[in-house]
Amino acid sequence: MSFLILVRHGQSTWNLEKRFTGWVDVDLTDTGKSEAKKAGFLIKEKNIKIHFYYSSLQLRANNTLKIIQNVLNDEKKFTRAWQLNERHYGSLTGLNKMEMSKKIGEDKVYEFRRSWDIKPEALDKKSPYHPQNIKTYDSIPRKILPDTESLKDTYERVTKYFGEEIKKKLENNNVLISAHGNSIRALCKNLFVLDNNQISNLEIPTGNPLTIELNKNLKIIQCEYLDKERAKNLLVF
Repeated sequence: MSFLILVRHGQSTWNLEKRFTGWVDVDLTDTGKSEAKKAGFLIKEKNIKIHFYYSSLQLRANNTLKIIQNVLNDEKKFTRAWQLNERHYGSLTGLNKMEMSKKIGEDKVYEFRRSWDIKPEALDKKSPYHPQNIKTYDSIPRKILPDTESLKDTYERVTKYFGEEIKKKLENNNVLISAHGNSIRALCKNLFVLDNNQISNLEIPTGNPLTIELNKNLKIIQCEYLDKERAKNLLVF
């Protein structure tokens, strides 16, 4: 038996401002830091020893994980992987979701946010929000930096990395992943075998640990959000 814990980062500054964030590297708000701290205490109460930690390359996910580890008094190094990054929102990056809803309609914004395979227009490479202009991504070959992504694109890179690098660790160990709304939705689609309509309706709350118990064959026994008051419907459990 092992545990996989998925934690979406705590509230970020651009979450608060309702802006499309994607690969832009913004930090946590005070509320986000409190959410991360509470996540740590909830995991501590479950008395689950974490053997391996993973995060995206992004500051908000990294700092969420550091706060959790601090609560757990765990100084293990964690693995950072760009493959666990948030979905890239292309030309929508930095724009306010409410303003865009007024400009192009709520249905269109929802389509961009939640559809399976529709991508926003590509982000101009000259934009300061383009990954090639953000220092965080200097180590990644430019040819693989995205200009835009659909949820399908995000799913493919996240699940490939999970299958190649993380899944084998779960055979005898507990793993915690600190990531993002869409990268965690991608993992949930894979783990819970959700169809494309279900994944469109799946909400991932910030800073609320989703604890998944697995048997020796890595089949799900049960799962739960640890913060019951902020839990979302998992659709299948």
